[in-house]
Amino acid sequence: MDVKKIREDFPVLQQKIHGKPLIYFDSSCMSLRPKQVIAAMNEYYEKFPACAGRSIHSLSQKVDEEYRKAREVVAKFIGAKAEEIIFTRNTTEGINLVANSLGLKSGDVVVTSDIEHNSNLLPWQMLSKKGVVHKIAKSKNMQFDGSNFLDTLDKNVKLVSFVHTSNLDGYTFPVEEIIRTAHDNGSLVMLDSAQSVPHKKIDVKKLDVDFLAFSGHKMLGPSGIGVLYGKKDLLKRLNPFIVGGDTVANSTYETCEMLEAPEKFEAGLQNYAGAIGLAAAMKYLEKVGMRDIEKHEERLNEIITDGISGIKGLKIIGPQSPKLRGGIISFVVEGINPHDIAMMLDSTAGIAIRSGAHCVHSWFNANNLPRGSARASLYLYNTEEEAKIFIDKLQEICNTLR
Repeated sequence: MDVKKIREDFPVLQQKIHGKPLIYFDSSCMSLRPKQVIAAMNEYYEKFPACAGRSIHSLSQKVDEEYRKAREVVAKFIGAKAEEIIFTRNTTEGINLVANSLGLKSGDVVVTSDIEHNSNLLPWQMLSKKGVVHKIAKSKNMQFDGSNFLDTLDKNVKLVSFVHTSNLDGYTFPVEEIIRTAHDNGSLVMLDSAQSVPHKKIDVKKLDVDFLAFSGHKMLGPSGIGVLYGKKDLLKRLNPFIVGGDTVANSTYETCEMLEAPEKFEAGLQNYAGAIGLAAAMKYLEKVGMRDIEKHEERLNEIITDGISGIKGLKIIGPQSPKLRGGIISFVVEGINPHDIAMMLDSTAGIAIRSGAHCVHSWFNANNLPRGSARASLYLYNTEEEAKIFIDKLQEICNTLR
């Protein structure tokens, strides 16, 4: 990877923050966007800013064509078929779509892990008010515990919905084992892949996963666009929970004729620029190489982990080996508020990280860490030099705040 050349594609990296070159270590929240993605979206707004699927004039037909191409690019990126790709606003909407369309009834069981993002926790909490049972498979030492998972499975488990890679600590669950075990039990599997699809090669057919959701804004794409993948036969069985324009072939005052998937799940005017921008982002990532990106992040994580391990009172959350945490370093420092660390990194060095509960409040509350953690998250445009600056500045700040 030629990181220096890659960085030239990101206009935001050319600016300074508080007089310092921007060091962006918050890609797990939202990644930066290259000029190629911005250009693809601008082309829509400048040359064919019309509706798809509603008119027959030239501009509309161009939108139809580009929207279709975007769906095909997304499908190819994860090894799916185009008709198995539903465009959503984000991962959250994709999970909610499945939760509200699967037809779960009282007594049915959904199993999740104990380090889920709120997006894969709250939908099941809401359904539990209607009698759906929510079980949590506990981890062991912040890693998957197969025995505990097996204990949660019975004939009533209709869905296993796990995070693929945790945004809390970067740990990637052994999803092949989880999917195989769940299917042996007769249960469907959904993956929250918001943190995995942007960073590693994913093939939904090889995984044999039933549903998979992810977001564009975490993988160089625009905000407000996401994807839900579902096996074709399963999508046929799901009933849409948001309906309206573009979901039907015809309607009367009393009845309607629904379109096939994926259209029946994409109600109303769609984010055409977002879909086109997401396709451009995927093409960019493929050109760089997903395996090279994954290795690059692991290398940076190793440098940072080694560099901060000697800081007094600092504890890394999750597996201690950086190879098990991808591009995420989430940590707490005894006696220091993580928000103070984040603010001082920004104000003194132009380093952007995230602090708080990272939408995993349940885990932090269960572990008596109400302030959450500080989290540095890396991507293809980060450098070893930035990693070393981060180490030095974090050491200085911890010395100051003690």
